[in-house]
Amino acid sequence: MSDPLRTTQTSQADKSVTSRGIKFLPALGALLFVGLALYASRASVRPGKETVQVPKAERQEDPGSRQTARAVAAANAFLKSLDATLRDKVLLDFDSAKKAGWSNLPVTMVARNGVRLGDLSKSQRAAAMDLLAALLSKEGYRKMIDIMNGDEILATGGKGGKGKGKSPRAMFGNDLYYLAIFGKPSTMKPWLLQFGGHHLGLNVTIVGKNLVLTPTHTGAQPDLFTWEGKKVRPLGPENDRAFKLINALDEKQQNQAILDKKPRNLILGPGQDGKKIQPEGIKGSALTKAQQAMLLELIAAWVNILNDEAAAARLAEIKTALPDTYFAWSGPTTNGSAAYFRVQGPTVVIEYAPQGSTSHIHTIIRDPSNDYGRQLIK
Repeated sequence: MSDPLRTTQTSQADKSVTSRGIKFLPALGALLFVGLALYASRASVRPGKETVQVPKAERQEDPGSRQTARAVAAANAFLKSLDATLRDKVLLDFDSAKKAGWSNLPVTMVARNGVRLGDLSKSQRAAAMDLLAALLSKEGYRKMIDIMNGDEILATGGKGGKGKGKSPRAMFGNDLYYLAIFGKPSTMKPWLLQFGGHHLGLNVTIVGKNLVLTPTHTGAQPDLFTWEGKKVRPLGPENDRAFKLINALDEKQQNQAILDKKPRNLILGPGQDGKKIQPEGIKGSALTKAQQAMLLELIAAWVNILNDEAAAARLAEIKTALPDTYFAWSGPTTNGSAAYFRVQGPTVVIEYAPQGSTSHIHTIIRDPSNDYGRQLIK
């Protein structure tokens, strides 16, 4: 191997060979450039866990994130797995009035948009779940599955799929969840995924790299059950972090936070799009830094349903307005009790409402100014 720092004499023969080589370099470079250009135009993204095939029409101007691109790829794979009849059920216009027709009630009481999981083949169902996994965090996906499994408990009489319970399967069970897509999946143009059934109503609007989770309902019945030998609490973090915060307040702060009346259910639940309520409780500016951190951690139990990239951006936004965010409480302050609480800030409202006992919970997260991504698509 030659040493670039060492000077040596070059024979005339060597100089001649070198001269001829230099003359050929421009031509060789041109050939290499053409070859690389042809390869780039024909090559697709290499397969792997972190790569996706981005639609050709969107490669040049795509402002979205890699996570959005994965979601688009997963959505297109799901749609491709369907026949024309099922695809027509799934795909709806982005501006369709049906978008607001979601609910947390059993599907026998309120019809849902889209296609029923129970009507899909095994491979189609797997593709549907892959789409949800692409939009949600591992934590959010796990929460969704836990809520659905809780509904399966209701359908099977409390035996986790192994019993012959009397609960009507026509009302409960993880086959009775529906998926709809509003708009065409795109890394640039807005589209929305709606998924839900009993105690679950996910609305995720995708606009480029921005994901909007609101409005979304999560619930649990029962709140604690055994599944495949493990204890499951679908809304355990939401409950435990709230009780941690209320008990971190001193007496004066609790007097500000605790409301006189206890709402029986969610004030801003399904069907309440556009409704407004006055902030109540203790303001974030009246909390210590440690208490504010607890409040943000509580909010994160909902926000972190989204994939990591989107959740981090949303939490950063909420954190800047934490001093103007209220925390309100109604009910006992001993963990294990049925207590209502609400978080309300400039861009977020969260409610947690036990339905008479701790075993049946309804929750909602909204952004009154940006539900369904309204601010992003103006």
